[in-house]
Amino acid sequence: MSDAAPHPNAPAPVDPKLLELLVCPVTKGPLVYDREKNELVSEKAGLAFPIRDGIPIMLVDEAREIDDRPEHAKP
Repeated sequence: MSDAAPHPNAPAPVDPKLLELLVCPVTKGPLVYDREKNELVSEKAGLAFPIRDGIPIMLVDEAREIDDRPEHAKP
């Protein structure tokens, strides 16, 4: 049995059941959990919603724009 405490900078875990229920507030489409960046990504809307202390922040004003979608590829 390990009594090791989680790393202080490790993101708080997100309830998997919550992730199944959430949809993009803009498109109402699915979200993809990016564990590395600790955010929920709406590829269709081109937005990434942050997760803070295990709580997804589903406000468009708090989301960052992503520009790596295929339709936004630069020639």
